[in-house]
Amino acid sequence: MPSISQKGSAMPESPIRKLVPFAEDAKKRGAKVIHLNIGQPDIKTPEVALQAVKNNTIDVLAYSITEGSERYREKLAAYYAKNDIIVTSKDIIVTTGGSEALSFVMGTIADTEDEIIIPEPFYANYNGFATASGVKVVPVVSGIETNFALPPIEEFEKLVTPKTKAILICNPGNPTGYLYSKEEIKKLAAIVKQHNLFLIADEVYREFTYDGAEHYSILQEDGLEEHAIIVDSVSKRYSMCGARIGCLVSKNRSVIQTAMKFAQARLSPPTYAQIAAEAALETTQDYFDDVKEEYVGRRNLLIEELKKIDGVKVGIPKGAFYCIAELPIEDADDFAQWLLEDFRVNNETVMVAPAAGFYATQGLGKNQIRIAYVLDKESLKRAVYILKEALNSYIG
Repeated sequence: MPSISQKGSAMPESPIRKLVPFAEDAKKRGAKVIHLNIGQPDIKTPEVALQAVKNNTIDVLAYSITEGSERYREKLAAYYAKNDIIVTSKDIIVTTGGSEALSFVMGTIADTEDEIIIPEPFYANYNGFATASGVKVVPVVSGIETNFALPPIEEFEKLVTPKTKAILICNPGNPTGYLYSKEEIKKLAAIVKQHNLFLIADEVYREFTYDGAEHYSILQEDGLEEHAIIVDSVSKRYSMCGARIGCLVSKNRSVIQTAMKFAQARLSPPTYAQIAAEAALETTQDYFDDVKEEYVGRRNLLIEELKKIDGVKVGIPKGAFYCIAELPIEDADDFAQWLLEDFRVNNETVMVAPAAGFYATQGLGKNQIRIAYVLDKESLKRAVYILKEALNSYIG
């Protein structure tokens, strides 16, 4: 029998999606599954984006240009300018989701066995992109005790080797909801300049910051022009996960020129989705104000209810719409599967994402889960009640 590749064998499963077969089986057996596992917002996509696709008059659905339409990239540059990020259309490559942008970045800056330092827990697919590119993830641990704040800069210094090519952060963070402060970004800027590294920031949740805190982009920091690479996406900003439109942004010309070669190999980003994404840029501020208010309410309810459960610790998100909860159990993977296979309250159960898959360090996150608060408040409250009853039964 022919063998598959070592890379394929090493490719990690998604901690978010690997339990889907158990959830589907539960539904077939008549159970209602409340999904806390995936960051698919229930917020309505802006009507202006939907109408742009419905009302277009394309006769031939042709390739777009490799880097994405000039008009869309010019409008993206204007959007960034409103956020005090000064770039031009030439600094932007439109990609098929933020995922493709991350893949392009890995291929552009790192060779096989090169290293990228990432504070953990981190978005689980960073492990997958790194494996696919032959890149080694070097984790630096942040903890729930400090609300997943940036680890001391000395911890980064210890990990820098001749193989280190970059530091990668998600800001605000998935899965923690942590928002890096301006001071923390400046500390990272200092270390990448000192060691001549790239600083990659996944900023797809830029709009979702809470409690009066403001997002500070790496491209707002002076002196990072040759070091900074932003990965971005419309998926969460406009509740357009299915559009699969993202972008890579950098003022480093070598980065853009090299990433373009990877982009040429996949031909072009999808045309209809670019039309929707371009129109979405017309979304007014009141949309984001309403969405932020809704997420703050959901976050507050979720944290309040989780804190009522004995033995549960929870990080307080300052952005995005995720949190990490530490449970009084040993194995969250087993617990999550048991929830779907064996536990019901009035024929309802919940699906969570075990957090071990968001770490690179073996053994960390085994008793943690990630919760996405992308459901209405009533559903969230019901889900936490079921979680509480499940823990009582599972531990008992």
